[in-house]
Amino acid sequence: MAKNDVKLIGAWPSPFVLRARIALNVKSVEYEFLEETLGTKSELLLKSNPVHKKIPVLIHNDKPICESLIIVEYIDEAWASGPSIMPSDPYDRAIARFWAAYIDEKWFPAMKGIAAATDDEARKAAVGQVAEGLALLEEAFQKISKGKSFFGGDHIGYLDIAFGGLLGWFRVTEGMGGIKLINETKTPGLLKWAEKFAADPAVKDVLPEIEKLTEFSKVIVAKLRAAAASGAK
Repeated sequence: MAKNDVKLIGAWPSPFVLRARIALNVKSVEYEFLEETLGTKSELLLKSNPVHKKIPVLIHNDKPICESLIIVEYIDEAWASGPSIMPSDPYDRAIARFWAAYIDEKWFPAMKGIAAATDDEARKAAVGQVAEGLALLEEAFQKISKGKSFFGGDHIGYLDIAFGGLLGWFRVTEGMGGIKLINETKTPGLLKWAEKFAADPAVKDVLPEIEKLTEFSKVIVAKLRAAAASGAK
């Protein structure tokens, strides 16, 4: 398929855009990456996603698809000839979707809470929530992977993309907070998984540099803390 038939509207720091990029790479799909200017919304974005007005948006044959995990599933179905992203078993698909929803609805907000914390008590509570979530994800990884390298088995799958897309921001959060939440003692499976995920050919060339992401995050953290302080008044 011609590259100009597939476009992805996004921005390099976005973990949700990263999910779509990894899925496209897993399927070896050529695409045009349309970089949004941070802090603004292009006319194409507003036209393509008039409901949420957010990235990522995949445009395939002039038809827009929105929301990162919906995009990942679409890519898996639209390019069925490549490696499967979704599990083939209905129960396994349901479990993968369950944990992906948990990550987006519970775990990722808690992780943002670490950066947004304006005092030690709030930070400690957020760290505890993230650690608790990682313990659950470690247990899930052991069950779902069945001793293999990824949640998806021998290769990257849906849940790997859902969780792994956030890995760069997680590393930034660890670094800025002086904490190590994925470690050999409590999450040995996730530790090995994270290393293999970051080194995978579908991931390594699109994963943002941690140093660059850290610098960008300082602006985001300032906004989060300002919002948290304003909400506390």
